[in-house]
Amino acid sequence: MATIAVYSLKGGVGKTTLTVNLAWASAIRSARRTLLWDLDPQAAATFLLGGDEAGRHQAQAIFSKDVAAARLLRATAIDRLALLPADTSLRQLDHLFHALDKKKRLSKLLDDLAEDFDRILLDCPPGLTETSEQVMRAADLIVVPVVPSPLSQRAFQEVAAHLAQRGAKVPLMPVHAMVDRRRKLHAEALERQPDWPVIPMASVIESVAVQRAPVGAFAPRSAAANAFNEVWQAIERSLAARVR
Repeated sequence: MATIAVYSLKGGVGKTTLTVNLAWASAIRSARRTLLWDLDPQAAATFLLGGDEAGRHQAQAIFSKDVAAARLLRATAIDRLALLPADTSLRQLDHLFHALDKKKRLSKLLDDLAEDFDRILLDCPPGLTETSEQVMRAADLIVVPVVPSPLSQRAFQEVAAHLAQRGAKVPLMPVHAMVDRRRKLHAEALERQPDWPVIPMASVIESVAVQRAPVGAFAPRSAAANAFNEVWQAIERSLAARVR
């Protein structure tokens, strides 16, 4: 099992849309037993995958170990893709982590799920928080969407510097997100980092929230669907290289 965190210090960079589409690629393109674990109290990924109906237990109960994670798992309409939904209780997750003083609580919870899944994708809340620290300890790869703008690029550099300062060995995979090649600023950013995968700005991607489904499910032949698939293939290659 491998854990892929989709994380950004900055909000509004297409993080959740990227996570949902990568999870679809994992489950459908790679036929992996896949789990999307929504860690963001906004619960956008949960909404997109149709898991926003109130459950018996709150999402935070997993971390306090009042409820086993397996009991909160929900099936989705996508073959081989399960969901651990988020809700507003996760607003207090940082406080809970501080109170527990368990630096690897997320890692251990992921270990408990390892037999049932091949790939676990974490949709992470923005910011440098105790939750993000738990994610950085637990992930095998951190995918960072970066809009071709100075603020977004600065946020990525801060994440990279933070990991280096901590001596963390988890690799980062930056992805150009929400790209409009007609814009000079965007074109110049792509020229500076030609090896980064690219997700275009496209109306079909904006339709994900309307369709409540990944692009591959309703527009499988679109350029956007191909772009998400290419990012997923890059992730699989990175994970395979780590194993070797």
